[in-house]
Amino acid sequence: MRVDVLGVPIDLGASRRGTDMGPSAIRCARLHEVLTALGHQVHDAGNLHVPVPESRAEVRLRLRYLPEIAAACRELATGVAASLADGALPLVLGGDHSVAIGTLAGRRRVGCQGGVIWLDAHADFNTEDTSPSGNIHGMPLAVATGRGAPELLAIADGPAVPITSVALVGLRSLDAPERQALHAAGAAVFTMKEIDQQGIGSVMARAVDVATHGGRWPLHLSCDLDALDPDCAPGVGTPVPGGLTYREAHLAMELIADSGLLGSVELVEINPILDERNRTASLAVELLASLLGKRIY
Repeated sequence: MRVDVLGVPIDLGASRRGTDMGPSAIRCARLHEVLTALGHQVHDAGNLHVPVPESRAEVRLRLRYLPEIAAACRELATGVAASLADGALPLVLGGDHSVAIGTLAGRRRVGCQGGVIWLDAHADFNTEDTSPSGNIHGMPLAVATGRGAPELLAIADGPAVPITSVALVGLRSLDAPERQALHAAGAAVFTMKEIDQQGIGSVMARAVDVATHGGRWPLHLSCDLDALDPDCAPGVGTPVPGGLTYREAHLAMELIADSGLLGSVELVEINPILDERNRTASLAVELLASLLGKRIY
């Protein structure tokens, strides 16, 4: 397939600096060479222009850097929509997880009816009213499903995806209001407890079923590298112990690939400042290879 790479060097949505260097770290981990070796045609559109925090003033402390994040997500939505309309698979390189607002808005603009596998230690289901930090990278799934600031909801002109089409996998760190909101919404949540009890294979089969409406529509994978255990992926801004193992993560990618229903993907929250010799970005490229066709045999 043709893979369109879109970099979003942004860390405005997080408290810790450094995820703006994530796209470069992933590219330096031989992204182009690995995907080309798998037979894909790779088109790298470069990076969006995103201002650094030092060049901007925070206007709303409950929604930090809202205008700048909204502008970046609008531009990203345009790029994702164009890629999908051209028959390619958009690959978004974050940046913090606020970029998902733009990615999912882009899918909505071209009428994508599939859902989302949200692979993350966190639900990112806060709003301005519930967020303890005001960081927008803790809000993208709420926005994408219709809850949040009007400025962010307007990017997709409303909900980008129904919560009933979202499968959250790997959760192990939730704020109390998020937990309540997820229960009220009827979200399909697979915490590390479910993975430990049932195995990643069973969990991913159910997650794919939710996100594809029983195999009818292509899915989007939103992969925050903190879904993995910090022993595997140390270069993330909000590490949480007890995450996916190396093999669990690869199996999750392989099972999504086996479905034949992957339509778009984003890799987010890699922070090279906190990493060990670009280890986390290299792992991200390995996982992407499994997602896009690499097999053991």
